[in-house]
Amino acid sequence: MIKFLNIRKQDSPIKNNIIKNITSVINKNNYILGNFVEKFEKSFALICNAKYAIGCANGTDALTISLRILNLPKGSEVIIPAMTYCSTAFAVINAGLKPILVDIEPSKPTMSLIDLKKKITKKTKAIMPVHLYGSVVNINTIKKIIMKNNIYIIDDCSQAHGANLGNERVGSLADISCFSLYPGKNLGAYGDAGIITTNNFNHYKKIKNFRNLGSTVKFIHTQVGFNSRLDTLQASILIEKIKLLDNYNQKRKKIAKFYDENIKNKKITKLNYSKGSVYHQYVIKINDKKKLVDLFKKNNIEFGFHYPKSLNQIEALKSIFKKNNYINSENLAKKCFSIPIDPTLSKKEMLKIVKILNLF
Repeated sequence: MIKFLNIRKQDSPIKNNIIKNITSVINKNNYILGNFVEKFEKSFALICNAKYAIGCANGTDALTISLRILNLPKGSEVIIPAMTYCSTAFAVINAGLKPILVDIEPSKPTMSLIDLKKKITKKTKAIMPVHLYGSVVNINTIKKIIMKNNIYIIDDCSQAHGANLGNERVGSLADISCFSLYPGKNLGAYGDAGIITTNNFNHYKKIKNFRNLGSTVKFIHTQVGFNSRLDTLQASILIEKIKLLDNYNQKRKKIAKFYDENIKNKKITKLNYSKGSVYHQYVIKINDKKKLVDLFKKNNIEFGFHYPKSLNQIEALKSIFKKNNYINSENLAKKCFSIPIDPTLSKKEMLKIVKILNLF
């Protein structure tokens, strides 16, 4: 079986260190915040070239908290791409704000900046680009588009740990950057976890306070916040896994390059990823999805769909976006097929995947 994601194999070089750290947490009887959390936050800020990093419970909370601390007027508009995981939209709604969708590019998995320009109104208070599949949105171009408009940029970096925009790191580009540390991410915990980065000290103070029930001093609560701390056990695992991130990202890039050069089947459409992508997923587009599903199953190759519905097609959101069509997002949702890009894939496994795709 060629696995879609092989976390056990990825973590085998650091297994003993992880066990040692977990044992240390248990022996010290310190399960909330503490040294491991602080150490991981500093390490993560460093790889993002950001001044501050604040751990939280998950990626959805990271987005919601970041919106909440800005104290935007209720009902303010937040622009997001129509093709992303549901959490992006849910965070906007749960912050009491109104999500406005923009379509993605025809050949890229990221938001169309042409469509973005059309959707900005006087009610727009934030833009939430998503670096989908690890492909980086040009945040610097967005900054030029919104210049002098007093609009925040909060980027959803949940699939872009360690990605670059030119010489700049994702996590240092926006007003606030939000990461999921879900197990399947390029940097993942052994359960739910998330982290937020910023270069703004005021944002940092507010986020750190908000994620801990509005408190930085025990029993003193200065705002109604979330109970969304990064779990200490997860931090003790992540502090080891972060050491492998850059190496594994480089391996993902090499696998993606191999696919780019060797998938020749004209029935398959390959997406254009950004130059600084870290290839969280390698997604192709096909018309006959069922046939390829059957072929992968027959040959014991795992696969995925990211994502089978655009936001306007999700049941919980249909009433919000019912009057709009997002052609490129819907097309990708209909045709998307994710092939393995685990950094531990062998050359033999990569050759088999390509062979099956070219015979399809």
